[in-house]
Amino acid sequence: MTEQEELNQYLFDLQGYLVLEDVLDDEVLATLNEHLDAQQLDPPERGLRFGSAPEGSGFLGWGQSFVDLLDHEAVMPVLRQRLGDCFRLDRIYGIQMSQGIRRGRLHSDYGASSFTSTVAPGEYYQPHGNEIVDGFVVVAWNLSEAGPGCGGFCCIPGSHKSHYLLPESIKEAGEDSAGVVVPSAPAGSTVLFTESLTHGTASWTAAHERRCLLYKYCVSHIAWTSGRMQQPDNAALTDRQQMLFRDPSEPHRFFPSLFETE
Repeated sequence: MTEQEELNQYLFDLQGYLVLEDVLDDEVLATLNEHLDAQQLDPPERGLRFGSAPEGSGFLGWGQSFVDLLDHEAVMPVLRQRLGDCFRLDRIYGIQMSQGIRRGRLHSDYGASSFTSTVAPGEYYQPHGNEIVDGFVVVAWNLSEAGPGCGGFCCIPGSHKSHYLLPESIKEAGEDSAGVVVPSAPAGSTVLFTESLTHGTASWTAAHERRCLLYKYCVSHIAWTSGRMQQPDNAALTDRQQMLFRDPSEPHRFFPSLFETE
């Protein structure tokens, strides 16, 4: 493990999220934004999400540059640290926001504050043996600047390890709560976070439009819904990229390592 990988592992484990800056250069950013412009999407006021899948392949069918992000060399070591050698692409969607769009709710999909837990306010939470508390990681590619002074992704650092239900006072205050941060995420950066982290969307205050692409990965034997991502039929995928679309199955036994060639 390199010194940088050791640092990334520590910060992700500590915070529940990690920001990698300067991952996409200006040329790649321009290409991705040009492909989005060509879709003539409805304005953000009429819908924040775009290019969602499953079902189908979503925005992966809009250009090879979206496919190239599937196993980008900058994020694969971090995903490997969090999910192991065997993981799959579970779902994708994009987010767009314009100035004045209000914040989204704080939430987590796993752990004490998830919809599936039965924890009561103020009570210590002990997850059941058959309950998923981790195993999903989101890679959010920022095609425009986000963070303090702009809005976008926000979270409560370390909340993925909490054993108590999120208090209503924090949930209602959103990014205005003292415990919530809006990390700096310049254009070309990516934010990786575990779905068990309490996270949300801060109000968008910048004059420019927010554009973010979310790729959601999970350990190979679990899935979010019964729907399955489909490979785009108009792009070239490497063998490893094709493996990310395999059906859920047990790691190593029925789902091979994504890093076998290494």
